[in-house]
Amino acid sequence: MTSQNNVLKGVFLVALGATTYGMLATFVKMAYSEGYTTAEVTTSQFIYGILGILIINLFQRIKNKNTAVKASPKNIFNLMLAGTSLGMTSLFYYLAVKYIPVSIGIVLLMQTVWMGVLLEMILEKKLPSKQKVIAVCIVLFGTVLATNIINNDIKLDWRGLVWGMLAAASFTTTMFTANRVATEISSAQRSLYMLLGGAIIVFSFAFATQVTAFNLEIFLKWGIVLSLFGTIIPPLLMTAGFPLTGIGLGSIVSALELPVSVMMAYVLLNEKVIFSQWVGIVLIILAIIIMNVNFKPKR
Repeated sequence: MTSQNNVLKGVFLVALGATTYGMLATFVKMAYSEGYTTAEVTTSQFIYGILGILIINLFQRIKNKNTAVKASPKNIFNLMLAGTSLGMTSLFYYLAVKYIPVSIGIVLLMQTVWMGVLLEMILEKKLPSKQKVIAVCIVLFGTVLATNIINNDIKLDWRGLVWGMLAAASFTTTMFTANRVATEISSAQRSLYMLLGGAIIVFSFAFATQVTAFNLEIFLKWGIVLSLFGTIIPPLLMTAGFPLTGIGLGSIVSALELPVSVMMAYVLLNEKVIFSQWVGIVLIILAIIIMNVNFKPKR
């Protein structure tokens, strides 16, 4: 019974984390509508995110009375290096939703499903299972429907499509490295150093692209919301929930991010989402389920 309760708790934590992250792009789009730049949005999010995770690390250190495993210089370097892909994901994703609807941007981000299979195949030097190949085919077909590219009346900005695919590629790298680098230290410490690595990318981008005076009002208006929904709440909930659910069930539950993101864009941004797009979204979620369910009978 305790084991079942732990799984339910894990499902709740992962679902809440995915739901929170699913709301993020809508808030970014709302910040854009008020005239804030990508540099201002990402910089404020990462600064508040680092401060928030620093406070959480401080509380954990006091609670554990400094007995927790501390990150070595090698751990810190590897995590910061891995964190650069985290910074790129935020930048690319936010640049994507600047040019295309949020409902399309999140579908492009979900291309991590087949990109992850491809990366795994390259790294492990073996062909994917039939189950994964079927899931990838479903994802690709679902993407055609969900982005509505077969409708000639819809013209999507190619810049948004390119940034969206780059966001998916960097997110795939983030997921692979996050589960393999310095796993012996606390998730709060890992989040902090990955955020610091991401901040180097974000601050460099801001320095290179911000041609007008930096609007500091972003820190009062959107910075806290974006950091909570993007860099503090989702990673903490997911790193707490995934060990309880396992990777398979956790991945299925985290797919909630897709419908939540589309619903938020539909309700708050009045983005038009037609029936065939919903069918595509359901197919992508179905592919994630197929990829993570073990269909082989237990002996």
